[in-house]
Amino acid sequence: MASEGNEMKRPRRDPRTPSDKLNSINVHVGHRIRLRRVLLGMSQEKLAKAIGLTLQQVQKYERGATRLSASRLFDLSHALAVPISFFFDDIPEEISLQRSSQPLEEVKEPEAPLADFMLNREAQELVRAYYRITDPQVRRRIYDLTRSLALVSDESN
Repeated sequence: MASEGNEMKRPRRDPRTPSDKLNSINVHVGHRIRLRRVLLGMSQEKLAKAIGLTLQQVQKYERGATRLSASRLFDLSHALAVPISFFFDDIPEEISLQRSSQPLEEVKEPEAPLADFMLNREAQELVRAYYRITDPQVRRRIYDLTRSLALVSDESN
């Protein structure tokens, strides 16, 4: 029996081990959290307070550095007024096909247009206005029109 002073201590785990690499699903969900928060005009501090977390915890979730539990995702969906499925919408196929326990060697940042969108005030106002349209059929028609216009624009370039 080992005395208190001679107890074997567990070796500290290297914080840079593969299990700590950013997981692409966590990163995607974090980007969706940030997207919705920004669209609502909500600060990280306000979101943190709404779900009983610290600012640093919200920042880690938004970066994808911290995995979200089901109950935390539920809390976030209520605080951000979206269904839980919102966080998984538009997930790239290569991410949805991989096992969530397999971290990526390197997680890419969102494509430039999405990153630019997050910083573009006009785009944020457009999306806020879009979500204020309560009739789902009207909203769908505007969505379809916008996609059609974008396709025409792409073809002319």
